[in-house]
Amino acid sequence: MAAAKPSGRRAPAGVDPRRPSIARVYDAALGGKDNYEVDRKVLAELEQVVPTVLDLAWTGRNFLIRVARFLADQTDVHQFIDCGSGLPTAENTHQVVQRVNPDARVIYIDNDPVVLAHGRALLEDNDRTFLADADLFEPEQVFANEHVNKHLDLTEPIALLHISTLHHHVGDRHRPAEIMKEYVDRLPSGSFVAIGHFADPENEYTQKARDFERILVEGDLGSGTFRTLSEIEELFPGLEMMSPGVVQAVDWWPDGPKLKAPDETHQLFAGGVGRKP
Repeated sequence: MAAAKPSGRRAPAGVDPRRPSIARVYDAALGGKDNYEVDRKVLAELEQVVPTVLDLAWTGRNFLIRVARFLADQTDVHQFIDCGSGLPTAENTHQVVQRVNPDARVIYIDNDPVVLAHGRALLEDNDRTFLADADLFEPEQVFANEHVNKHLDLTEPIALLHISTLHHHVGDRHRPAEIMKEYVDRLPSGSFVAIGHFADPENEYTQKARDFERILVEGDLGSGTFRTLSEIEELFPGLEMMSPGVVQAVDWWPDGPKLKAPDETHQLFAGGVGRKP
Protein backbone atom coordinates (compact mmCIF):
# COMPACT_ATOMS: atom_id res chain seq x y z
CA MET A 1 0.00 0.00 0.00
CA ALA A 2 1.59 3.27 -1.03
CA ALA A 3 1.26 6.35 1.12
CA ALA A 4 -1.03 8.97 -0.35
CA LYS A 5 0.35 12.29 -1.53
CA PRO A 6 -0.83 15.54 0.03
CA SER A 7 -3.42 17.51 -1.85
CA GLY A 8 -1.36 20.69 -2.13
CA ARG A 9 -3.57 22.65 0.24
CA ARG A 10 -2.00 25.43 2.27
CA ALA A 11 -0.75 24.30 5.67
CA PRO A 12 -3.05 25.32 8.57
CA ALA A 13 -1.89 28.13 10.85
CA GLY A 14 0.82 26.98 13.23
CA VAL A 15 1.83 24.01 11.07
CA ASP A 16 5.44 23.87 9.86
CA PRO A 17 5.60 21.65 6.74
CA ARG A 18 9.40 21.64 6.99
CA ARG A 19 9.41 19.61 10.21
CA PRO A 20 7.95 16.09 10.48
CA SER A 21 4.94 15.53 12.68
CA ILE A 22 4.10 12.26 14.40
CA ALA A 23 0.46 12.63 13.41
CA ARG A 24 1.34 13.31 9.76
CA VAL A 25 3.81 10.40 9.56
CA TYR A 26 1.04 8.08 10.82
CA ASP A 27 -1.32 9.72 8.34
CA ALA A 28 1.10 8.93 5.51
CA ALA A 29 1.53 5.35 6.71
CA LEU A 30 -2.24 4.85 6.77
CA GLY A 31 -2.67 6.23 3.26
CA GLY A 32 -3.93 9.67 4.21
CA LYS A 33 -3.45 12.94 2.33
CA ASP A 34 -2.64 15.39 5.14
CA ASN A 35 1.13 14.97 5.10
CA TYR A 36 4.17 16.58 3.51
CA GLU A 37 7.41 15.49 1.85
CA VAL A 38 9.29 15.71 5.15
CA ASP A 39 6.82 13.25 6.72
CA ARG A 40 7.09 10.80 3.83
CA LYS A 41 10.89 11.04 4.08
CA VAL A 42 10.72 9.74 7.67
CA LEU A 43 8.42 6.95 6.54
CA ALA A 44 10.80 6.00 3.71
CA GLU A 45 13.70 5.79 6.19
CA LEU A 46 11.67 3.47 8.40
CA GLU A 47 10.80 1.28 5.42
CA GLN A 48 14.51 0.69 4.89
CA VAL A 49 14.63 -1.07 8.27
CA VAL A 50 11.14 -2.58 8.33
CA PRO A 51 9.77 -2.86 4.76
CA THR A 52 6.37 -3.70 6.20
CA VAL A 53 6.19 -0.52 8.33
CA LEU A 54 2.83 0.39 6.78
CA ASP A 55 1.46 -2.85 8.16
CA LEU A 56 2.80 -1.83 11.58
CA ALA A 57 0.75 1.37 11.45
CA TRP A 58 -2.35 -0.63 10.50
CA THR A 59 -1.67 -3.13 13.28
CA GLY A 60 -1.97 -0.28 15.77
CA ARG A 61 -5.07 1.16 14.10
CA ASN A 62 -6.82 -2.20 13.93
CA PHE A 63 -6.03 -2.81 17.60
CA LEU A 64 -7.63 0.54 18.45
CA ILE A 65 -10.77 -0.37 16.48
CA ARG A 66 -11.14 -3.77 18.19
CA VAL A 67 -10.55 -2.28 21.64
CA ALA A 68 -13.02 0.54 21.09
CA ARG A 69 -15.66 -1.89 19.85
CA PHE A 70 -15.06 -4.17 22.84
CA LEU A 71 -15.39 -1.33 25.35
CA ALA A 72 -18.55 0.02 23.73
CA ASP A 73 -20.20 -3.39 23.37
CA GLN A 74 -19.02 -5.42 26.36
CA THR A 75 -18.85 -2.83 29.16
CA ASP A 76 -21.23 -0.26 30.59
CA VAL A 77 -18.82 2.60 29.91
CA HIS A 78 -20.18 5.29 27.63
CA GLN A 79 -17.51 7.97 28.14
CA PHE A 80 -14.23 7.85 26.23
CA ILE A 81 -11.02 9.88 26.36
CA ASP A 82 -8.84 9.11 23.34
CA CYS A 83 -5.33 10.49 23.79
CA GLY A 84 -3.47 11.36 20.62
CA SER A 85 -6.40 11.30 18.24
CA GLY A 86 -4.29 11.81 15.12
CA LEU A 87 -5.71 12.70 11.73
CA PRO A 88 -9.00 11.34 10.33
CA THR A 89 -7.31 8.92 7.94
CA ALA A 90 -9.03 5.68 8.94
CA GLU A 91 -12.01 4.70 11.06
CA ASN A 92 -11.98 6.85 14.19
CA THR A 93 -12.84 6.00 17.79
CA HIS A 94 -16.09 7.97 17.86
CA GLN A 95 -17.31 6.24 14.71
CA VAL A 96 -16.63 2.82 16.23
CA VAL A 97 -18.20 3.40 19.64
CA GLN A 98 -21.15 5.49 18.47
CA ARG A 99 -22.07 2.81 15.97
CA VAL A 100 -22.52 0.49 18.97
CA ASN A 101 -23.86 3.13 21.35
CA PRO A 102 -25.09 6.36 19.70
CA ASP A 103 -25.14 8.06 23.11
CA ALA A 104 -21.43 7.48 23.78
CA ARG A 105 -19.39 10.62 24.35
CA VAL A 106 -15.82 10.88 23.06
CA ILE A 107 -13.21 13.48 23.90
CA TYR A 108 -10.11 13.47 21.73
CA ILE A 109 -6.93 14.87 23.29
CA ASP A 110 -4.22 16.38 21.10
CA ASN A 111 -2.16 19.55 20.75
CA ASP A 112 -0.78 19.08 17.26
CA PRO A 113 -1.91 22.15 15.22
CA VAL A 114 -2.73 20.12 12.09
CA VAL A 115 -4.78 17.64 14.14
CA LEU A 116 -6.68 20.46 15.83
CA ALA A 117 -7.42 22.17 12.51
CA HIS A 118 -8.69 19.08 10.72
CA GLY A 119 -10.33 17.48 13.76
CA ARG A 120 -12.51 20.45 14.62
CA ALA A 121 -13.76 20.65 11.05
CA LEU A 122 -14.54 16.93 11.05
CA LEU A 123 -16.45 17.05 14.34
CA GLU A 124 -18.39 20.24 13.69
CA ASP A 125 -21.74 18.43 13.36
CA ASN A 126 -21.23 15.79 16.08
CA ASP A 127 -22.64 16.99 19.41
CA ARG A 128 -21.24 14.01 21.36
CA THR A 129 -17.63 14.18 20.18
CA PHE A 130 -15.15 16.93 21.00
CA LEU A 131 -11.49 17.74 20.48
CA ALA A 132 -9.57 19.11 23.47
CA ASP A 133 -6.33 21.02 23.06
CA ALA A 134 -4.13 19.53 25.79
CA ASP A 135 -0.83 17.75 26.29
CA LEU A 136 -1.65 14.04 26.53
CA PHE A 137 1.48 13.51 28.65
CA GLU A 138 0.10 15.88 31.32
CA PRO A 139 -2.89 14.18 33.03
CA GLU A 140 -3.58 17.21 35.19
CA GLN A 141 -3.91 19.35 32.07
CA VAL A 142 -6.20 16.80 30.43
CA PHE A 143 -8.58 16.56 33.38
CA ALA A 144 -8.62 20.34 33.77
CA ASN A 145 -9.68 20.86 30.15
CA GLU A 146 -13.03 22.59 29.70
CA HIS A 147 -14.35 20.03 27.20
CA VAL A 148 -13.50 17.13 29.50
CA ASN A 149 -15.23 18.78 32.43
CA LYS A 150 -18.23 20.03 30.48
CA HIS A 151 -19.07 16.89 28.52
CA LEU A 152 -17.97 14.03 30.79
CA ASP A 153 -19.09 13.02 34.27
CA LEU A 154 -15.78 12.47 36.01
CA THR A 155 -17.46 10.57 38.84
CA GLU A 156 -18.60 7.83 36.43
CA PRO A 157 -16.41 5.21 34.69
CA ILE A 158 -14.35 6.36 31.72
CA ALA A 159 -12.51 4.46 29.01
CA LEU A 160 -9.05 5.98 28.55
CA LEU A 161 -7.25 5.12 25.31
CA HIS A 162 -3.50 5.57 24.85
CA ILE A 163 -2.85 3.87 21.52
CA SER A 164 0.49 4.60 19.79
CA THR A 165 1.22 7.51 22.12
CA LEU A 166 3.39 6.56 25.09
CA HIS A 167 6.24 5.30 22.92
CA HIS A 168 6.58 8.86 21.61
CA HIS A 169 7.28 10.38 25.01
CA VAL A 170 10.65 12.13 24.93
CA GLY A 171 12.94 12.10 27.96
CA ASP A 172 13.01 9.89 31.03
CA ARG A 173 12.29 6.30 29.97
CA HIS A 174 10.42 5.70 33.23
CA ARG A 175 8.18 8.75 32.93
CA PRO A 176 5.37 7.04 30.92
CA ALA A 177 4.73 4.66 33.84
CA GLU A 178 4.45 7.68 36.14
CA ILE A 179 2.13 9.40 33.67
CA MET A 180 -0.15 6.38 33.58
CA LYS A 181 -0.24 6.17 37.38
CA GLU A 182 -1.37 9.81 37.44
CA TYR A 183 -4.12 8.98 34.94
CA VAL A 184 -5.24 5.87 36.82
CA ASP A 185 -5.31 7.73 40.15
CA ARG A 186 -7.72 10.26 38.62
CA LEU A 187 -10.04 7.72 36.99
CA PRO A 188 -13.13 6.59 38.91
CA SER A 189 -13.61 2.96 39.88
CA GLY A 190 -14.90 0.82 37.02
CA SER A 191 -12.90 2.72 34.40
CA PHE A 192 -10.90 0.98 31.67
CA VAL A 193 -7.46 1.78 30.26
CA ALA A 194 -6.29 0.59 26.84
CA ILE A 195 -2.67 0.94 25.72
CA GLY A 196 -1.03 0.06 22.39
CA HIS A 197 2.76 0.37 22.22
CA PHE A 198 5.83 -0.42 20.09
CA ALA A 199 7.17 -3.72 21.40
CA ASP A 200 10.50 -5.46 21.79
CA PRO A 201 9.44 -9.14 21.54
CA GLU A 202 12.71 -10.36 23.07
CA ASN A 203 13.28 -12.89 20.32
CA GLU A 204 14.87 -12.94 16.88
CA TYR A 205 13.08 -9.67 16.08
CA THR A 206 14.65 -7.70 18.95
CA GLN A 207 17.42 -6.30 16.76
CA LYS A 208 14.82 -5.17 14.23
CA ALA A 209 12.99 -3.33 17.03
CA ARG A 210 16.20 -1.65 18.19
CA ASP A 211 17.16 -0.61 14.66
CA PHE A 212 13.69 0.83 14.20
CA GLU A 213 13.95 2.65 17.54
CA ARG A 214 17.34 4.13 16.62
CA ILE A 215 16.01 5.63 13.38
CA LEU A 216 13.00 7.09 15.17
CA VAL A 217 14.90 8.54 18.12
CA GLU A 218 17.98 9.78 16.26
CA GLY A 219 16.06 11.00 13.20
CA ASP A 220 13.95 14.09 12.63
CA LEU A 221 10.95 12.62 14.46
CA GLY A 222 12.99 12.26 17.65
CA SER A 223 10.88 9.64 19.46
CA GLY A 224 9.81 6.01 19.35
CA THR A 225 10.71 3.78 22.28
CA PHE A 226 10.27 0.00 22.06
CA ARG A 227 9.39 -1.68 25.37
CA THR A 228 9.26 -5.34 26.32
CA LEU A 229 5.89 -6.85 27.18
CA SER A 230 6.76 -6.73 30.89
CA GLU A 231 7.67 -3.04 30.58
CA ILE A 232 4.34 -2.36 28.84
CA GLU A 233 2.56 -4.18 31.68
CA GLU A 234 4.07 -1.60 34.06
CA LEU A 235 1.98 1.03 32.29
CA PHE A 236 -1.19 -0.50 33.85
CA PRO A 237 -0.57 0.24 37.56
CA GLY A 238 -3.08 -1.37 39.92
CA LEU A 239 -5.41 -2.47 37.13
CA GLU A 240 -7.12 -5.81 36.60
CA MET A 241 -5.99 -6.96 33.17
CA MET A 242 -8.58 -8.24 30.74
CA SER A 243 -7.67 -11.62 29.21
CA PRO A 244 -5.27 -12.28 27.51
CA GLY A 245 -3.28 -9.48 29.20
CA VAL A 246 -0.52 -7.63 27.35
CA VAL A 247 0.22 -9.49 24.13
CA GLN A 248 1.16 -8.81 20.53
CA ALA A 249 -1.72 -6.67 19.31
CA VAL A 250 -2.73 -9.12 16.58
CA ASP A 251 -3.33 -11.72 19.30
CA TRP A 252 -5.64 -9.46 21.33
CA TRP A 253 -9.09 -10.86 20.41
CA PRO A 254 -8.57 -11.03 16.64
CA ASP A 255 -11.59 -10.80 14.37
CA GLY A 256 -11.30 -14.40 13.25
CA PRO A 257 -8.95 -17.32 12.65
CA LYS A 258 -5.50 -16.50 11.33
CA LEU A 259 -5.34 -17.69 7.74
CA LYS A 260 -2.18 -15.74 6.91
CA ALA A 261 1.25 -16.22 8.43
CA PRO A 262 2.21 -13.30 10.71
CA ASP A 263 4.95 -10.99 9.47
CA GLU A 264 7.66 -9.20 11.44
CA THR A 265 5.51 -6.16 12.16
CA HIS A 266 3.11 -8.28 14.21
CA GLN A 267 5.97 -8.87 16.64
CA LEU A 268 6.68 -5.17 17.07
CA PHE A 269 3.39 -3.82 18.46
CA ALA A 270 1.66 -4.97 21.64
CA GLY A 271 -1.22 -3.88 23.80
CA GLY A 272 -3.75 -4.68 26.44
CA VAL A 273 -6.77 -3.45 28.39
CA GLY A 274 -7.08 -3.09 32.16
CA ARG A 275 -9.93 -2.23 34.52
CA LYS A 276 -9.68 -0.10 37.65
CA PRO A 277 -11.26 -1.99 40.61
